[in-house]
Amino acid sequence: MIVLGIESSCDETAAAVVADGRSVLSTVIYSQGALHQPYGGVVPEIASRSHLEKIAGVISTAMLQAFGSGTETQVAPAWWEQVDAIAVTYGPGLASSLIVGLSAAKGLALRTGKPLIGINHIEAHIHSVFLSPEAPAPAMLYPYVALVVSGGHSSLIEVTAPRKCRVIGQTLDDAAGEAFDKAARLLELGYPGGPVIDKIARGAGCCSTIDFPKGSPRAGNPILGGLNPELCVSFSGLKTALMYYVRKNPPRDQAEVAAVVSSYQEAIVDALAQRCATALAPGRYKALAVGGGVSLNSRLRERLTAVAAEAGVPILLAQPRFCGDNAAMIAGLAGAGGGVTGAAAMELDVVPSLVAGSV
Repeated sequence: MIVLGIESSCDETAAAVVADGRSVLSTVIYSQGALHQPYGGVVPEIASRSHLEKIAGVISTAMLQAFGSGTETQVAPAWWEQVDAIAVTYGPGLASSLIVGLSAAKGLALRTGKPLIGINHIEAHIHSVFLSPEAPAPAMLYPYVALVVSGGHSSLIEVTAPRKCRVIGQTLDDAAGEAFDKAARLLELGYPGGPVIDKIARGAGCCSTIDFPKGSPRAGNPILGGLNPELCVSFSGLKTALMYYVRKNPPRDQAEVAAVVSSYQEAIVDALAQRCATALAPGRYKALAVGGGVSLNSRLRERLTAVAAEAGVPILLAQPRFCGDNAAMIAGLAGAGGGVTGAAAMELDVVPSLVAGSV
């Protein structure tokens, strides 16, 4: 089964062609990072306008890479006969961005007569760990626990069977990537914050010399919604703690900046690692899967690898090119049997607050 995937949930315009849910024939991403850098974060109106400008070219490039010989400049009509379905993200994400991708996918489905498949963006991040020839088949790992950690999401998700998952823990406020961006903005380090903080922390030895809070929610907090507080995190207080610390102790040189960001990063990483260790402790799960843009963080990968080893389970990390928002994971999940199909897919609207495990 060959699927064309389309992704536009935030500030990446992406398209990819994937065979049988795992073999990536092409993947194209247009990143809007430079457009949002002056603002220190994603501006929804700028994002949606850029998606409108770029999406047709990105889709065409993905088709050319998948089916062309390298000399073609236009998509051949016959190539569409090789595509079995068109998959697209319908949530979660920015509504004004999601609607661009969903509209494009619906138009292509109507024009080509191919079935449409609506994909949950978070569930696609979980599938991203399987977009590698070396990765085991998902059926060998059930049940497993997945950490999806990105600029907009920080969730622990239990996966027990194909198309069957549920959130068992999550952030109650800021996502990890958002916490990194806020810190970088406060310290004037640039945008996006995660990569630059990771680089500075690596140079400083990833040490922690400042005691920042680890974001532990209290039991009984109504925002938990019945979730186990030991599997949830809260990063808004961490950002506030950083703000007060910097106000009282403004860094005087690069060494002091490195000490601050290393300690800040360690607080985020420690919080996420502790939640994963808690989830794995009972011995219920056979593996730990990790996806999302923040999973590129070198310190987080190091800590989670150690957590999985201590629990005696394998860790599955998405390839770097599939960690951030991409369309290969969208097409891959659709090709593996996931998503909303049939007439219901053509009736889908965007769902900005869609959670894993929901339709």
